[in-house]
Amino acid sequence: MSSSSLQISNQSTEILLNFLGEFTIYNINSYDKQIELIDINNKDIIIDLSKVNFLDSGASIYLYNLQKKLDNNKINYKLICNNKDILDILTLVKTQKEKTNQQNLQDTQKKSIIKNIGISVYKNYLEFLYFISFVGELFATKLRYLSSFKSIRYKEIFFEINESGVRAFGIISLTSFLIGVVVAYQSAFQLKIYGANIFIVDMLGISILRELAPLITAIVIAGRSGSAFTAQIGAMKITQELDAMKTMGFDPYMFLVLPRIIALMITLPILIFIADIMGILGGMLVANLDLGIGTNLFLDRFNEVISAKHFFVGLIKGPFFAFLIASIGIYRGMMVKDDTQSIGFNTTRSVVESIFAVIVCDALFSIAFTNLGI
Repeated sequence: MSSSSLQISNQSTEILLNFLGEFTIYNINSYDKQIELIDINNKDIIIDLSKVNFLDSGASIYLYNLQKKLDNNKINYKLICNNKDILDILTLVKTQKEKTNQQNLQDTQKKSIIKNIGISVYKNYLEFLYFISFVGELFATKLRYLSSFKSIRYKEIFFEINESGVRAFGIISLTSFLIGVVVAYQSAFQLKIYGANIFIVDMLGISILRELAPLITAIVIAGRSGSAFTAQIGAMKITQELDAMKTMGFDPYMFLVLPRIIALMITLPILIFIADIMGILGGMLVANLDLGIGTNLFLDRFNEVISAKHFFVGLIKGPFFAFLIASIGIYRGMMVKDDTQSIGFNTTRSVVESIFAVIVCDALFSIAFTNLGI
């Protein structure tokens, strides 16, 4: 094998790149480092291949990219080569590269806005079908799961109740209390103008019990527990724990999915009840401090105008919200690929999709209850 080298002659107006011997893919890295060290601005470049006796395809592609780079930077260059075989290789590489670039450009131009919209809609349609399939398998497993009390995994359910419910009491209480304070404070400013201070009780009672407490609780739980479900299931999928469970004959739906869903469906109504209490307390505090409505007067008015149906309307939404949050969170965990970036992507999507699903479900409940006169 003959020796190979690159001789660089840097003059005032031009730079000579003199390649010697065999120019192969193994020389590219060292040659490129040498070329990167010189300043090629405002100088003509001469690429001399007259003393090259062998050129492979990798080196040919490198020379094509080098010439393309010089063209893009508007630097004049000249290629010297008297070897017909080498010139044929360079011509072939140039032809194929330009053909590929032209094809890529045409493919990009063909992708119109309508086509991109169609592709996006089709992908979302497929994801919706996968989710419906997941829910169908979930219900089929749930029927078998609840058919026998012996198959119910009480230990896992109580563990998830503690993780998803008991540990969320603090954040739910604080969030609901602050929501009650903010809503009451903003309403008090308007009610004082018309001397309708006492009607703050009506507004707080209906808005918090029917809408704000269930919705705020579900959103907080979607960000807290829904994301946790996705990350946990996703991590188990990456470490192949799910595959190991299936190999040993354990159904992941029975051991991982259903305990989480059942636990969240039990705990979310309880959390909504806590949110109701804390939201009303926050509003009561503002009514006392800003409007001069005492605690006894507030509670008497609350008992008089707020019927129990508003409380139960909010409470009924809990299991439905919980099912949506848990099922979407677990489904996104199942969709995780074999990389950590996929966990972050699906965790984000699970939170966004859960919140969106909760809001849509709440809107449907509002329409249905209004038409039913509840």
